[in-house]
Amino acid sequence: MAYDFDLYVIGAGSGGVRASRIAAGHGARVAICEDYRVGGTCVIRGCVPKKLLVYGSKFGSDFDDLGAYGWSLAQDPTHDWATLIRNKDTEIDRLNRVYIGLLENAGVQLHMGRGRLLDAHTVEVAGKYHTAEKILICTGAHPFKPKIPGIEHAITSNEAFHLERMPRRIMIVGGGYIAVEFAGIFNGLGAEVTQVLRRDRVLRGFDEELRTFLQEQMRAKGVEFRTETELAGIESQPDGSFLVTTTGEEQVATDLVMYATGRVPSTSGIGLEKVGVTLNKVGAVAVDEWSRSTVGNIWAVGDVTDRLNLTPVALLEGHCFADTEFGGRPRKADHRDVASAVFSQPELATVGLTEDQARRTHGQVKIFAASFKPMKHTMTGHARRTFMKLVVDAASDRVLGVHMVGDDAAELIQGLAVAVKAGATKAMFDATVGIHPTAGEEFVTMRSARPEPAQHQSVAAT
Repeated sequence: MAYDFDLYVIGAGSGGVRASRIAAGHGARVAICEDYRVGGTCVIRGCVPKKLLVYGSKFGSDFDDLGAYGWSLAQDPTHDWATLIRNKDTEIDRLNRVYIGLLENAGVQLHMGRGRLLDAHTVEVAGKYHTAEKILICTGAHPFKPKIPGIEHAITSNEAFHLERMPRRIMIVGGGYIAVEFAGIFNGLGAEVTQVLRRDRVLRGFDEELRTFLQEQMRAKGVEFRTETELAGIESQPDGSFLVTTTGEEQVATDLVMYATGRVPSTSGIGLEKVGVTLNKVGAVAVDEWSRSTVGNIWAVGDVTDRLNLTPVALLEGHCFADTEFGGRPRKADHRDVASAVFSQPELATVGLTEDQARRTHGQVKIFAASFKPMKHTMTGHARRTFMKLVVDAASDRVLGVHMVGDDAAELIQGLAVAVKAGATKAMFDATVGIHPTAGEEFVTMRSARPEPAQHQSVAAT
């Protein structure tokens, strides 16, 4: 059978755009569809706009530090939310055009509209039908909101990027990446922030000490935490504010409620079950190590598979798929030792195993840690601190994990991720000459392992 295309990609996010471009570069006839804007969650309503808001929110604390370094302002600084959002939108518009240009330059046909599988080789978009030998699903994920009374009054991160005005008070429900990052953004811009956690601490799954340290630092900056708490309902008030009731029957007034309690794979309504694609218990496309679904000519990459939901991982998976299926270079995406960052305030970044993971998989480990006041704040008087940690296999001396909370953590960990991926040992770290004076030199000057057994206690005051 002659197909219209060699590859049809449903979803023009990071993974889909990368896969389609690389496949086209290998000579494949490729088309891609998108029902919103080209670029996906990360570019349009995720990592990129969020990082821009993080930058904007940090200026407030920077202004507080000016006096210690001899600067003064003629008047108190003010912030205009509308200007920030307008300029952010301008940049996102530019990136959207860049991504469209990348597809055009690669010779990929772009079809705007929601893609729906009619059979294993046919995709319907905006009333038109397209056939392809191979199909790639890259539809990503979307925010989840629970079914409680008044949930229609709550926003998610999608809407947070387009608020007409800055809230004076905001309640953020959730303890993951998105919740923590937006708590820092709104706190930095002057809002009263309350973060509601179902458990006791933020960022479940990260190293325990990092979780504790970050939460203490956020609290010191003014974020209020309500732990082991869930919302029972949200009521709109005549003045436009909201009255939130917790499951413990406590009532709290706020101007805005934002839910950041996770994201779910966007798999409904696109015909996957109809053609026999198996979904797992969370609704993600079940795939093998080659990203192939249970239907032989259909693959999936990125958040829609719910494997490791990070933009660079989606890019890697998409690239590997295209090289394997169209480039004659079979390769699998390696999900081990993938570095990640939370653009909280202060920033958190990590690569490799947490202390608990290392103990479970390697048995005896050595822990090296340092907590200190950053040099910048030795003159500002602020009680801000940085925390760094190395997890080392006692038998081989290999560095299994590197973790940090503090300024520029992501930039530092990105470089150290290369060392972890390469299997560097603690002796190699020790033999590396540090750059002085920097925070990063702490990673190569830690000499004393912490006595066993490790004590999971607060390190904020050490």
